Amino acid sequence: MSPEQPRRWRAPQRGRGMRLDGPVAVGLGDLDEVGDPTRSGIRPALGWRVAAAAVALLAAAPILTLVVLALDGSVGLWPHLVAHVLPRAAANTALLLAGVGSLAAGIGCGTAWLVTAYRFPGRGVLAWALILPLAIPTYIAAYAYLDVLHPVGPVQSWLRWLLGYQSAREFRLPDIRSMTGCILLLSFVLYPYVYLTTRAMFLTQAATLIDASRTLGASYGAAFTRVALPLARPAIAVGVSLVLMETLNDIGASEFLGIQTLTVSIYATWVNRSDLAGAAQIALVLLVPVAGLVAAERFGRRQRSFAASAQRPRRLEPRPLGRTAGMLALALASLPVLVGFVVPAAYLAWSAWARIAFAGLSQGLLATTWNTVSVSAAGTLGALALGLIVAYAGRAAPGRIASLAARLSLAGYAVPGTVLAIGVLYGVGALDRAVAWAASTLAGASVGLVLIGSGAAMVLAYTLRFLAIATGSVEGGLSRIPPSLDGAARTMGAGTLRTLYAVHLPLAKPALASGAILIFVDCMKELPATLLLRPLNFETLATRLYGEAARGTYEDASIAALLIVLVSLLPVAVLARLGQDGR
Repeated sequence: MSPEQPRRWRAPQRGRGMRLDGPVAVGLGDLDEVGDPTRSGIRPALGWRVAAAAVALLAAAPILTLVVLALDGSVGLWPHLVAHVLPRAAANTALLLAGVGSLAAGIGCGTAWLVTAYRFPGRGVLAWALILPLAIPTYIAAYAYLDVLHPVGPVQSWLRWLLGYQSAREFRLPDIRSMTGCILLLSFVLYPYVYLTTRAMFLTQAATLIDASRTLGASYGAAFTRVALPLARPAIAVGVSLVLMETLNDIGASEFLGIQTLTVSIYATWVNRSDLAGAAQIALVLLVPVAGLVAAERFGRRQRSFAASAQRPRRLEPRPLGRTAGMLALALASLPVLVGFVVPAAYLAWSAWARIAFAGLSQGLLATTWNTVSVSAAGTLGALALGLIVAYAGRAAPGRIASLAARLSLAGYAVPGTVLAIGVLYGVGALDRAVAWAASTLAGASVGLVLIGSGAAMVLAYTLRFLAIATGSVEGGLSRIPPSLDGAARTMGAGTLRTLYAVHLPLAKPALASGAILIFVDCMKELPATLLLRPLNFETLATRLYGEAARGTYEDASIAALLIVLVSLLPVAVLARLGQDGR
């Protein structure tokens, strides 16, 4: 043995550096010796648990402050709410949820089965095109169809010309501003949530189960209803729950179409009547269906796990359709794409082109776009940072605290944006008042509402609203990293922070990038929280569109809407690319 070998194998000493082959390069100046569990194991674990607990408390704080704010409100307001607001709003909300949930489930399951079990012309394109409506926010779809289906709009004008009518008084279609119109519109925009989860389940089911049902005499339709559909029930429950959550969060589409839901009532009570406590009380009522949806989703997946064989299951071989049946399948599968994406996107492109050709770009559009990008980027970074703390605590310090923190991180995504905004405003407002009092007492200066006036409250709402996406993305990325790498890094003297920086983050980059894209686009599309928390004279693309549509100046809003749709196509393209192997 050469004299250098004992030195190379010697355990690392405090204050010395060590270079590793591969992605890990460790400096040990601030690390304790390997093999001392008191210093290298307990303290880092305790730190991650404390950090995860702090994030969990921050995520739950808006809900707790909402309860405090509602209790501070006038008790005498409840008779008015019960008599004039809640019955109609609750009934409309329940009817809207039932209609959208049922129709979106039917569209999503039907299209998923068509493109999975049958082969027909255009099937490969439709497999990813059916995801495109996710790029159209619900309020943008409502804005587009309000103009397209207006009595003097292009569709009805063309129909009157075709049928020989001269005016809208002689012939007009039913008004889209109705409960039926709202259910149809939301269903055709939100069905991809069901389509994605259900098609993934259809693709992973063993084809032998369908073949076995066929050998027993079941038709293809019977195999779908009696075998494939029951097996996909957990995926359907997840997809429908996401659809209903988005329906509860919607404010723009419901208000544009004249449907008074609980979410719209919260906004009207707060903004139009300047009654924050009353809005908080209605928000507490809205938490009841939210809790019911979460419970229903878990019940739908209860005792619905199915074992798979040790070998990779054979995928279902698509059944070729004849010419007539194939064209019918193509038409049926194309209808949701046409209604949910092609029509509103084409209208936005045409309106934006006409607006630019007539008057050029609006002077304030550049500033509005910058505002949107800046606050969305800040919210994305905040959500990723907090999500990284929660997810990594589950790996570095597993236990009850980490598990509870991961569950509480879902609170922001589970509640509508209006409910979250009320809780954030109350807490941030109290902190703003404390800062103003301290500045006035200690320095004699008047600083005003620093956090609310600077947009920090809006960024915090974005962070908490989409913390669940960040946590899930980081957890997904970390789950693909073998635990043996952690042990190897610790053996070479790296602590948890160094291992995270040098090993886990480089390997989890794809998951972090995809999560960042999803969060950024969701921040750009977020309307309820932005409307309620934005500073004075601060516009984003979403609020600009909302304001122009409310004033009826649709041409001026088309450019902002088109920009949101173009950016929203990014995560849709990622999802479509991931699903290419399922064609």
